[in-house]
Amino acid sequence: MFKKLHIRGYEVGLKFRNGEFVGLLAPGKRYVCTWFGKTTVRIVSKRDPWLFDEQLDVIVKSGALAGKAEVIDLKDHQRALVWIDGRFNRVLGPGLYAYWNDVRNVRVEIVTIDNARLVHNQLASIVRGAEATRLLTACKVERDHVGIWFLDGRYVEQLQPGLYAFWKDAGDARVVEVDMRETQVDVSGQEMLTADKVTLRINAMVTYLVKDARRAVSASDDVRQSIYRETQLALRATVGSRELDVFLSGQAVSDKDNLIEELETGVRNRASELGLEVVSIGIRDVILPGDMKDLMNKVTEAKKAAEANLIARREETAAMRSQANTAKLLADNPTLMRLRELEVLEKIAGNGKLNIVLGPRAQDGGGLTDRVVNLL
Repeated sequence: MFKKLHIRGYEVGLKFRNGEFVGLLAPGKRYVCTWFGKTTVRIVSKRDPWLFDEQLDVIVKSGALAGKAEVIDLKDHQRALVWIDGRFNRVLGPGLYAYWNDVRNVRVEIVTIDNARLVHNQLASIVRGAEATRLLTACKVERDHVGIWFLDGRYVEQLQPGLYAFWKDAGDARVVEVDMRETQVDVSGQEMLTADKVTLRINAMVTYLVKDARRAVSASDDVRQSIYRETQLALRATVGSRELDVFLSGQAVSDKDNLIEELETGVRNRASELGLEVVSIGIRDVILPGDMKDLMNKVTEAKKAAEANLIARREETAAMRSQANTAKLLADNPTLMRLRELEVLEKIAGNGKLNIVLGPRAQDGGGLTDRVVNLL
């Protein structure tokens, strides 16, 4: 008829009669009448500070916990952050809770979810706690990025790098992360027609950065793909308005600058609408078809041959003109002619033995012989 119980100092007994709560049993030795099994006692440990029982609401209403346990009744718009012995333990959702506070040091912080975002100086510990993933959505905005926060589809705020958490039941919170660093997009393998119907393959590159993160997220579902398409279309328009000869002629440097300027103007206007700023646009490669490449090589070869022939003729003309000037100068100045003759004889004598054979004076009238003798 009686059952002996030993309730330790850190325990408490929950006494039920016919399945209904009737009171608490303090620590010590107790004898419980179990007549026909109508009275039962469930012993719980206060080392686990939480009191869990299917009749918790009845136990609370009975007033038996007054002065012995703390009771929390969280409404739909409330949540509780719980620390046990100075360490974060868990997040509590709406409901009725009771905990013992005489064995373990329990601290409860009640917050509301009206703002949807949880702001706390121990947020990193909270998102790792029990029940956190069920009640909270955590996200991290990386370095050199910003986060665009939308709540139920409406823009709320731009978030700087860091850790953030949002209450799930407060609305559909979504954070879109945007990279604020310079980004390069390769527009490669673009086949396009020039004004004279020649097919070119062009590889280009555009460098951009995000200036308005909110607009970049709202204006397009993929700004990288959008700037790629805009550059592709602008490139086709600018190249299609030029003939191949102009594009590859000696005016290529200035024409290329004009092409890049026209290309940048077309892309910048659209990029600003997307919240972007174009840093630079460049054409890396211009590739001709195989047959066109052979023709261009032949044209280049012919041009170089013509240039070489022209240079040779110019040099011959300059040499002949110099010789004519020299001959005229010698004819007008006999003394200079004598000096020239002496230089020639000196060169001949310096290269070896000089033998001069002259015929009779009568044959040449003495003119040539006399001149040679006078020179020597």
